[in-house]
Amino acid sequence: MTPSFRFASLICAAFLFTIGAHAQTAIITKARAYLGSEAALDAVKTIHYTGKLTGPDPADATKQIQATVDIIYKKPDRHRLIVTFEKSVETTGLEGYEGWRRVQDIKDPNKASITLLPVEQTKRVRANTWENVAFFRGLDARGGKVEVMGPVTHSGVLSDKIAFIHAPNIVFNRFFDQNTGKLVATETESGSLIREEGEISVAGIRFPKSITTVSKNAAGKTQTMTITFDQIKVNEVFPDSVFAFPSLGRK
Repeated sequence: MTPSFRFASLICAAFLFTIGAHAQTAIITKARAYLGSEAALDAVKTIHYTGKLTGPDPADATKQIQATVDIIYKKPDRHRLIVTFEKSVETTGLEGYEGWRRVQDIKDPNKASITLLPVEQTKRVRANTWENVAFFRGLDARGGKVEVMGPVTHSGVLSDKIAFIHAPNIVFNRFFDQNTGKLVATETESGSLIREEGEISVAGIRFPKSITTVSKNAAGKTQTMTITFDQIKVNEVFPDSVFAFPSLGRK
């Protein structure tokens, strides 16, 4: 490669990077504006969801089960999910870099098991927590990156496809309506499709009424899980102990 050609290539690369960065900033700004004002989004410290889950029975994928859910996110890296089934309560927690799971028998609270999540699963919970509290901005500061994948049509909507890359194996491909900034859908690196439906307005922010995830189970069959929210609260105060690795006696 001659010096002049190499220099021209560098200029082209720099130009393309500038265009990509501008497009990324523009659509993310529009997506955030669709959800709420910058002041409202930046003011969020915690989000607390309660609702119901409907999905396939882990023991028999041909059957559907229902459960109640209680989900808390706290900036920047605290999370707790409680799923109450007919016979058991499953709690997943994240405190910084430590993830854990507790399974408790409803009839016998003393019958419980607590395990630490594997490193890769903890990384995924951390990524999911960021995705829920950051409102699309600031991933670069956490060691991830955001890439513009180009305009595409998704679900009949002309969209900008933006990849939120937490790690090579943890990627959220989000599709934003080019006109409004509304999130059309999300696809993960594993092929799961996530859609948000309806709307609940809290503290000047638009939250979804329900979230539906379509994925493949271990047998390769398609399964659908939907969480419908009854209530969403913003900026309740939760001590860090709520997210800490529990003792067997702590609920």
